[in-house]
Amino acid sequence: MKALSQQRRHPLAVLVLMVLALVLSGGLYAVATTTNEAKADTVSYSAQDIEEGEKLFIANCSTCHGLDGAGTPAGPSLVGVGASAVDFQVGTGRMPMQANGPQAPQKAPQFQDEEIAQMAGFVATLGAGPAVPEEEYLDVTQGNAANGAKVFLANCAMCHNAAGAGGALTRGKYAPSLMGVEEVHIYEAMQTGPQNMPVFNDANITPDEKRDVITYLKTLEQSPNPGGFGLGALGPVSEGLFVWTIGLAVIIGFTVWLTSRSA
Repeated sequence: MKALSQQRRHPLAVLVLMVLALVLSGGLYAVATTTNEAKADTVSYSAQDIEEGEKLFIANCSTCHGLDGAGTPAGPSLVGVGASAVDFQVGTGRMPMQANGPQAPQKAPQFQDEEIAQMAGFVATLGAGPAVPEEEYLDVTQGNAANGAKVFLANCAMCHNAAGAGGALTRGKYAPSLMGVEEVHIYEAMQTGPQNMPVFNDANITPDEKRDVITYLKTLEQSPNPGGFGLGALGPVSEGLFVWTIGLAVIIGFTVWLTSRSA
């Protein structure tokens, strides 16, 4: 009996093992994420570009994000977001915002491409983060649309719709349409996770898979609607509403016509 009691585990042994496992898994995830971001930040900017970018940042962005980009109550920190986030947000006109709201809408960019690159270069110096993607990962002729469809349907379709037409979210937010969006901005959105979108770093979706997703979306843009009127590609809800509305109008019209004939 004494030998058996000595072989019994301590009551806290399981708890200690669980804590160690959580600490180990969390540490490995943090290392993997940091490594991924550090590898992504490969674009170099000249000292002059960074200096000009800092001036533009102070004049146009510091009110919300702080002079050092560390954030304020009016805007989040930009430390570690990388050049990619700046190129997306400013390049699509979402930033600077015209007014506070649940989501920054896309609008015409307020800066030239050179100025956007300069601001991106300055923000890139604040901390390691994703860089603007290389051209080889934006070349849809090298992508696989079939594989891109699989990746998109598994990770993106629940918000953006299977046809990339976008959709409503909660509290006034929405997933925008992906039709007509530039390849670089689609890639950067996956890379940085703007608004309510999760971040899909290279450990989640590889650069080749991101290119495949872009290829799939560009293929959708060029595909005609086999059924004729596309109804915004919003699926059975819009189709049912259309049929119900038109069908009801036809029934009412036919009823009015019969009534007028009988009179």
